[in-house]
Amino acid sequence: MDTWTYQSVACLTEAGESWLASASEFPESMRALWEARPWAPAVLPCGRSFDVISMPALFGRRVLDELWASGPGCGPVAGFRGRTLLFVQPGAAARLRTLLAWEEWARDVPPLLCHGLGDAVTVPPVRRAADPAAAVPDSRWIVAPDGREPWLPGAGVVLWACVRAARGASAALPEPSRTREPLVSRPAQLLPLSPA
Repeated sequence: MDTWTYQSVACLTEAGESWLASASEFPESMRALWEARPWAPAVLPCGRSFDVISMPALFGRRVLDELWASGPGCGPVAGFRGRTLLFVQPGAAARLRTLLAWEEWARDVPPLLCHGLGDAVTVPPVRRAADPAAAVPDSRWIVAPDGREPWLPGAGVVLWACVRAARGASAALPEPSRTREPLVSRPAQLLPLSPA
């Protein structure tokens, strides 16, 4: 079992719900919505309580492993529709976008969606649905917020985790073979298109 999976919290605490609701302009309305429909995903604005870095699921898993291996761990993390949503400090999305564009390693890191001020993200439900048919597919908390002020990584921490994850992934790829068979047959082996 992975370190971050072992240490993850899959369900929100009441304090975690309060922190998530604080991102909304109307936190009490958000709490009322969750009270009525706790199994439904919600849309929350970024930039006030958190920013979100959205990455492909496999790369996101590598980044989370790097965050846990390097020591600081991670803040809240969600999985939604094949993407990993990493919650980061407000303002970190714009900074990370700039750092990735500026540095030479940007070509190694897959395209990341950096959601900051003025953006909104869909977050998984605060509770699991009792009826499996009502559950939202491919939507879950990997590490749920469990406090009123969860630790959120900054742009620098996420940048280095992304770089190490990208370099580790490229080092794991096998070297291409120099004696590979061609993808098409030799011309002498091709059959004529029209009957002779």
